[in-house]
Amino acid sequence: MSKTKLELTWIGKDKRPKLEPRILLENPGLSYHAKHRVSDNDQFDNKLIFGDNLLALKALEQGYAGKVKCVFIDPPYNTGSAFTHYDDGLEHSIWLSLMRDRLEIIRSLLSDDGSLWITIDDNEAHYLKVLCDEIFGRQNFVASVIWQKLFTVKNSAKYFSDMHEYVLIYTKTITSWNRNLLSRSAKLDESYSNPDKDPRGPWTTNAIQARNYYSQGTYEIVSPSGKVFIPPQGTYWRVSRATLDQLVSDKRIWWGRDGTATPRIKKFLSEVKQGVVPATLWFHDDVGTNAEAKVEIRTLFQDIKDADIFMTPKPERLIKRILEIATDPGDLVLDSFAGSGTTGAVAHKMGRRWIMIELGEHCQTHIIPRLKKVVDGEDQGGISKTENWQGGGGFRYYSLAPSLLEQDRWDNWVVNKNYNPAMLAEALCKLEGFTYAPSDTQWWNHGYSSEQDFIYVTTQNLSHQQLEELSEEVGGDRSLLVCCAAFRGKADQFSNLTLKKIPKMVLSRCEWAHDDYSLNVANLPMAQPEPEIEKPKKTRLKQANTAQNDLFGEI
Repeated sequence: MSKTKLELTWIGKDKRPKLEPRILLENPGLSYHAKHRVSDNDQFDNKLIFGDNLLALKALEQGYAGKVKCVFIDPPYNTGSAFTHYDDGLEHSIWLSLMRDRLEIIRSLLSDDGSLWITIDDNEAHYLKVLCDEIFGRQNFVASVIWQKLFTVKNSAKYFSDMHEYVLIYTKTITSWNRNLLSRSAKLDESYSNPDKDPRGPWTTNAIQARNYYSQGTYEIVSPSGKVFIPPQGTYWRVSRATLDQLVSDKRIWWGRDGTATPRIKKFLSEVKQGVVPATLWFHDDVGTNAEAKVEIRTLFQDIKDADIFMTPKPERLIKRILEIATDPGDLVLDSFAGSGTTGAVAHKMGRRWIMIELGEHCQTHIIPRLKKVVDGEDQGGISKTENWQGGGGFRYYSLAPSLLEQDRWDNWVVNKNYNPAMLAEALCKLEGFTYAPSDTQWWNHGYSSEQDFIYVTTQNLSHQQLEELSEEVGGDRSLLVCCAAFRGKADQFSNLTLKKIPKMVLSRCEWAHDDYSLNVANLPMAQPEPEIEKPKKTRLKQANTAQNDLFGEI
């Protein structure tokens, strides 16, 4: 019997946005770096990107595909209260489509040994799990962690008091991924002591008997004091007599202080695994709560208006736990729903490189001031003390360039007047799959796709003579893609030149001048009000599809 692949279906699943790969523009006035190097682990080339996160992910795709070690996202949870203008089925469909579009690019950004971590609650957790199975493959699912976000019961709850959220974990390629062990806490080592002053250091003991029938036997054991032991009824010795003799010879059996206690096997602290295997249940005393995160936010933003705009921030200890498992110092971390900037702050303190994306104005009013305090060492909250954070490093601030094309007063698509020649060259390099790298010596070389293939971008109308001279300069062993306003002659008149006209060459590629694909409900199309006479269900479905078409555009 053949196996049928099961997929999650929803209204509008076949509709996909034709994203424009925008270029990123740095604003040096908002970038920030420490005045001097604090340690050898300082990270300076971090990125904070202001703009729609789907367009920003697309902007990163060419340069960062396969390079991100860990993605953490805390997306809107689609609680129902936000989508009041939609029927339940449509609100759910919109959310799934918007998440699908982002997750597909995130997967391409992840390295083969990279992983994705998503916080989510019961409203969409199980649908998100199936969606991720489809995008990443079920074989690449790692775990669903339960995080105790609250530790007090709300007696006002209608049915159950909600105390947890989930962290869904996926890898790009499960066979290439290796998780780190968690650091051992001091509490774990408290049970180790050295009452007999063993030169091998502190130790604890394990029982020598077990209930496993297939253990090593029921022979008699005689202690140094002459006391005889046999396993209690229903139990068996865990080791063979030969192994026991070796343990006794190596002084690895503890008989109690007076030599008459039931024998136990010594386990030395120096020999235990220097870390703890992560579990799927994370308690609040280990990784913090929403309430703890709010205190962190209020402390950081006490001098900033609207410090309470973040309703459900994540505690720094939660992000630290994730990065401790998923990354090593120097690895690249991405958060495309930056919120209050916790991921970047924690990654920075832990010596990881980071990229964050945020559309809201709090990107400037809250995230930048927070990161400046981190860089300057003024932020001593969160994980700062456990990481001994003293400051250092920095970040660059970017915004998305405007759309490459805009419509003139006659509704013709033309190159955006805000684009200068360098921006135009970089944008067309990205659209055509070239690396933007203008040459200092070859005026026609704006980028490359291989060692012999180059691109030249100009708004000029090129004559036959200009093209002939350009062809001669490029030479027969190289090829050049020429993007220009117009040219004389045929497109294939020179064997080493490929001629394309701007903007005709890219008109059908993307949804131009579309700046907002956000999950902010205020930016989504409202459903039309119902007429007085109720329409049949079939008509309502058609209306829903119309709203979805408005969201994604005709493709």
